[in-house]
Amino acid sequence: MISINMFSSADKVAGQGVGSAYLELMGLLRKYFPNEFKIKVNDYGRSNISHYHTIDPQFFLSTWAPKRGRKIGYVHFLPDTLDSSLTLPAVARVSLDKYVISFYKRMDHLVVVNPNFIPRLAAYGIDPDTVTYIPNFVATKTFHPETKERNQQLREDLGIAPDAFVVFGAGQVQERKGIDDFIELAKRNPDIQFIWAGGFSFGAITNGYSHLKKEVANPPANLTFTDIIPRETMIHYYNVADLFLLPSYEELFPMTVLEAFATHTPVMVRSLDLYDQIIEPYAVEADDMLDMNAKIRQLKDNPDQLQHYADLSAEATNEYSEEHLAHVWEKFYTEQAHIQHLKKQKKDKKKAGKK
Repeated sequence: MISINMFSSADKVAGQGVGSAYLELMGLLRKYFPNEFKIKVNDYGRSNISHYHTIDPQFFLSTWAPKRGRKIGYVHFLPDTLDSSLTLPAVARVSLDKYVISFYKRMDHLVVVNPNFIPRLAAYGIDPDTVTYIPNFVATKTFHPETKERNQQLREDLGIAPDAFVVFGAGQVQERKGIDDFIELAKRNPDIQFIWAGGFSFGAITNGYSHLKKEVANPPANLTFTDIIPRETMIHYYNVADLFLLPSYEELFPMTVLEAFATHTPVMVRSLDLYDQIIEPYAVEADDMLDMNAKIRQLKDNPDQLQHYADLSAEATNEYSEEHLAHVWEKFYTEQAHIQHLKKQKKDKKKAGKK
């Protein structure tokens, strides 16, 4: 049995995708490999593999312990994505950027959720051969399409008119997520119901906090901000939505898009190079707010086109299925444990030769 120690504080801050990705992986490993992998969380005992999901300073210090085994780092962000999410003094920002890269360089191997991040890590001096791409996923047990009758009941429960066209968005309320465009779209389309699930996960240091806090407190009549809600409630909003819209300017592999795919909800995203290999084949892409506006109007008036993108969401769910990714993670951890075993054998042999 391979022992894996997960180091994470991802689920301590509500409303962020890193926490969702961590919980999904933990659920997958416990479901599919209860006898193959021995999983511990934030345990500093000996292990074959130490998988770091977050970059906490105490975790960084632990990487120098000889019993950590093979050190795996999960890359959910780079310095530029942090810079666009948080408002920090210049000195603090530079220090954080250096710390992030130092953390990644301490790892024996990195996992990225978007292949486009491999060359970007290389630009920081990290060998691409030590980086593996494994996409995010969501369990269909958690996120799945509901029946038409169930969706009608959910609309009633949520106070949404049966015939309303609903555009749903989700994520932290910050400038990087394109919240300003989402608000402007609501103002331009009073006949459409807009809903955003999420809040200020990092409080006052959130980029754009001052003006967005005012907007959230006084939205147009057809826009609702739900604040941070549990994942088990999020499924209701995906299912009652006619369209999921994520107008972000910077992402890796957004969990919210995967959740929307899993409920077979049509998806629209901003056209980003980062999406080319992972989301672009399955979603409506828009260049800017005006393009989003035009395409929302077009989809609202064209049920057949909307159904086409619902079908593509279902296809995407098969591509990023829990079952498929279970085999990918099993292979990855087994290979990494084998590398660690060979490294230990070589070290022991060298020791023996000195005696």
